[in-house]
Amino acid sequence: MLSKKIVDRINLQINREMYSANLYMAMSAKLNDDGYKGISTWMMTQYHEEMFHAMKLYGYLQSQGASPAIEKIDAPAIKAKSVKEIFSATLEHEKFVTASIRELLELAISEKDYATENLVRWYVDEQVEEEQNVVDILQTIEVIGDGKQGLFMLNIELGKRKPSIPLDFTSIG
Repeated sequence: MLSKKIVDRINLQINREMYSANLYMAMSAKLNDDGYKGISTWMMTQYHEEMFHAMKLYGYLQSQGASPAIEKIDAPAIKAKSVKEIFSATLEHEKFVTASIRELLELAISEKDYATENLVRWYVDEQVEEEQNVVDILQTIEVIGDGKQGLFMLNIELGKRKPSIPLDFTSIG
């Protein structure tokens, strides 16, 4: 049985993951409007990843006899103007999510909740990958610069990304 502190903290993380999904959907819309359909596809795939993260936690709570609590998700504000600025904001957001996951892991360890600890370690590994993906894209942008030809090629390359997670969340848990 999960403690109230663990349930509350997992619910907070579910809502943070859903905010992340909304953020990536908003970024996808902006990039699409700006003509970067490939990068928009990359961001929409990121949306699906974040929803998968939320649903994995949601299913875990239910499997443990706890109730997910979905809160109001704030509308994300996209202030970035360029592709580079959008990916810089993405990296900062992923660092925030990483810190949040670490807090959840620390709580699970302190409560000797080994099942939750095991689950959250998957998220730790996932965050390493998430941050590295964005760092790699930012390094590519540094190499190609802000020129239209380089961004055109990046747009094509990022548009090839496909979801690596199930998109049907009915069986997660």
